[in-house]
Amino acid sequence: MSDRFLITGAGDAPCTILLAHGAGGAMDSGSMTAASTALASAGFRVVRFEFSYMAARRLEGSRKPPPRAETLIPEYRAAVAELGGTGPLVIGGKSMGGRVASMLADELHGAGKIRGLLCLGYPFHPPGKPESLRTAHLENLETPALIVQGTRDEFGTRDEVASYSLSQKIRLLWLEDGDHDLKPRKKISGFSASDHLATMADCVKSWATELP
Repeated sequence: MSDRFLITGAGDAPCTILLAHGAGGAMDSGSMTAASTALASAGFRVVRFEFSYMAARRLEGSRKPPPRAETLIPEYRAAVAELGGTGPLVIGGKSMGGRVASMLADELHGAGKIRGLLCLGYPFHPPGKPESLRTAHLENLETPALIVQGTRDEFGTRDEVASYSLSQKIRLLWLEDGDHDLKPRKKISGFSASDHLATMADCVKSWATELP
């Protein structure tokens, strides 16, 4: 397998989750690593990869802004093809990575290549711009999906998302007081980041066992 993949979890796990990073954080960022570790502890094989612009940042030390999400769809499609394998596969990612996966999901699901879609902190809109929704393709999504969102995520709070028209195939897990990295303020919520990651992983495990 290509050395551009970062793998967490047992090679013989019954299900693999392929995750892409967010717009500004690499595949080995703290939030990506913590989420991957939690999912691996729940029995998944988690495979992370980077889009070319992020890989270039490592080599060049540049801070070029990410390209438009839709232009990254071919790279995600190529990562799925390169990963290969015949076992159950769920695709997704954190923030922008999950958004890119969501735009590709129905194509791959219809072809029998994936079982579901997992988004960790979906960017429903840019911060401070609730009118600029990124939900049109989610209204008729056919792929079983789980979106894990913090209730105070500035990219889409619980109150905001409640007003959106989303596919019945989408399940939402709300983590109390979580931010865009799913982290809560313990003094306010009573929950720690590890509490929320454990809840996330348990929910993903339950959801994945129900996938057709």
